[in-house]
Amino acid sequence: MKTIHKFRLECGKEANTLKLREGYRVVRCEYVVPQKGVFLWVEQPLNVTIPVVERQFVVVYSGDPVPVSYQYLDTALDPFGPEAYHVFEVAEVPAGEVVAPNRQTNGILFHSARQQVGTA
Repeated sequence: MKTIHKFRLECGKEANTLKLREGYRVVRCEYVVPQKGVFLWVEQPLNVTIPVVERQFVVVYSGDPVPVSYQYLDTALDPFGPEAYHVFEVAEVPAGEVVAPNRQTNGILFHSARQQVGTA
């Protein structure tokens, strides 16, 4: 069996951490006017033996830079305002690696450079 849960995501530079069952799938993203917020609907298995994983999501405004490793999921529009909210999933970094952001000189794009930790 499976179900769909609704999660509120906060806007800003801080990532939203969600605890989800392995095999989850994001099915919808929407700006909910009465609650004045961005929400994410996620389908996930109900089987309690399936491990829980922590995943991070960020909500950014149009024109805000994000690392190229982030996975775009959806856009939520405020029907009564000028804003568009773009939802990205923060990509996982393999164990032992650090993601170091590197801004281009024009300050518009962001890309990630991976470095091995503890290597000479």
